Amino acid sequence: MLLRRIWRGDARARDQLVLAYYPVMKRLAHGRVPSLARGLVDTDDVVSTAMEKALRNIDTFEPKREAAFLAYMWQILRNEIRMQIRRAKARPVTEELSEEFAAGGPSPLEAAIGRDLLERYDSALERLTPEQQEAFFLRNEMGLSYLNVAEAMGVASPDAARMLVVRAIVNLERELREGTGGEA
Repeated sequence: MLLRRIWRGDARARDQLVLAYYPVMKRLAHGRVPSLARGLVDTDDVVSTAMEKALRNIDTFEPKREAAFLAYMWQILRNEIRMQIRRAKARPVTEELSEEFAAGGPSPLEAAIGRDLLERYDSALERLTPEQQEAFFLRNEMGLSYLNVAEAMGVASPDAARMLVVRAIVNLERELREGTGGEA
């Protein structure tokens, strides 16, 4: 509904879309900007840039389902994080800092689950079907009920939505296990 209003030129709908998706995108980005890039950019910067890019190209976005926008945003966010990593790696180090000024180490998410697992998780998510990604994000990241997931994705019932989410989780677990040689 917000997308249709935006396409008709409603500026308030753009603001409402940002307000609705910004917290979700920030949660998704949290801990994914590695420490080497954190000195150049923070999570808010990455999310803001991704939101700006999405809104700049919103007229060309063609959703197949209502929930497709979240998958679209997630792809833009991942690309923005990757770009920031490339920028950080390409930036020359001009001077060595004293150890007393060193950053506090990994982000809280990196410390909790480890950078390797986070990268495997993101990679496994990318290998899910678009439908499975949407169902997974709507249920697990946005906290929607199965009824709301069904409505957003245009599936027949909450049970059908639940099965989509379950298949996504099973496939995600399989992808994670296969990515480690069977030790997930």
